[in-house]
Amino acid sequence: MRQNLSISLAEPLAAQLEAACRVDGCTRSEVVQRALRDWLFRRELEATRAALMPYAEAAGFVTDEDVFRSIS
Repeated sequence: MRQNLSISLAEPLAAQLEAACRVDGCTRSEVVQRALRDWLFRRELEATRAALMPYAEAAGFVTDEDVFRSIS
């Protein structure tokens, strides 16, 4: 099932969206859906990371280097 959503964009952003659609050969809906999907994924990833950080820090993993050092 599809649901229509109406949004308003400032003119410069709308022009960038139109240009991107022409270059990529896709619709505005496709671009906005991809962007929203990516944003929602990053949001969930950040929430998961925040929930796991206390456990990682307790185990001594504070930086990326700590992780790389552990698996190398």
